Amino acid sequence: MPSELEIAMESLILVFHRYASRDGKESTLSKRDLKDLMENELSNFLKCQKDPEAVDKIMKDLDVNSDGHVDFEEFVSLVVGLSIACEQCYKVYMSKECKK
Repeated sequence: MPSELEIAMESLILVFHRYASRDGKESTLSKRDLKDLMENELSNFLKCQKDPEAVDKIMKDLDVNSDGHVDFEEFVSLVVGLSIACEQCYKVYMSKECKK
């Protein structure tokens, strides 16, 4: 039986490939693929963004090799960055809860 972390890793891979396969290139996300993924899978994050060009900026930041597509390795850096930010929020929340 897979562990909780193994299930999370599999989920990350499956989500990436579900959106990557939409434009025929199964190993990369186009800008449209990335936008669809973020709108469906990271909608709460996008709601918090006040910049209407947030996806464009994220695409530019993620596309390290400037090929106009985001591969899995580039995509994972987004997930890691968001996870770090969420973990920091979690620590703040927990420190406030402990003080109650």
